[in-house]
Amino acid sequence: MKVRALIFDMDGTMIDSMPFHRKSWIDFAAMHGLAMPIDELMRRTTGRNGAECMSELFGRSVPHDEAWALVREKERLYRESFAPPAFCEVAGFRAFAAHVRSRSLRLGVGTAGDRHNIAFALEHLGLDEPPHAVVGGDEGLPGKPEPAIFLEVARRLGVAPGHCVVFEDAPLGIEAARRAGMRAVAVTTGHRAEELRGDHVLAAIDHYQGLTEAAWFTSLLETADADASA
Repeated sequence: MKVRALIFDMDGTMIDSMPFHRKSWIDFAAMHGLAMPIDELMRRTTGRNGAECMSELFGRSVPHDEAWALVREKERLYRESFAPPAFCEVAGFRAFAAHVRSRSLRLGVGTAGDRHNIAFALEHLGLDEPPHAVVGGDEGLPGKPEPAIFLEVARRLGVAPGHCVVFEDAPLGIEAARRAGMRAVAVTTGHRAEELRGDHVLAAIDHYQGLTEAAWFTSLLETADADASA
């Protein structure tokens, strides 16, 4: 099936931010007396929207306003620690995004991150052009593994789900892509390729450097070019 759009998760996929999310969760948990091993905490939160994370961690249904106040507190810790000079992309992402945009593909972002983290990431990435569509975790949609975020990106891009390829670094995101009827590429910045398997997963990559020369990706670009010239 022809590919017309690439949809990227943000944290751990576009930007190398997960160690800093991990640190901010440790600090946040300590501030609130949450006695939970960090690996378990990360497993429960990665891919979920902020309100879902707070209910998961506090073991109760946290009211909307309280939940998002807690999210703002946690994410301020994250942005303070990941601000330049610590900020960095997943290697090669900016150049990769610029290249594929020149080849008729539309680019979207589907993340559990809130609007503040999205603005932070895009500001410091300094892409030549912004993504064609961005959907965040504070827009009222259920987080991953539910497919809603990716489906909304596709809707805003005007591209059918089957013509989208998702780039994801987390198991819940890989599953969300499957439920959305999209193919996926596993980005192994935080999980082993074996943890990100699926019949819909085209490949596993460590970074974006040299990716446009990979045979499997070249074939995707060829389908996009053929579609554009049809």
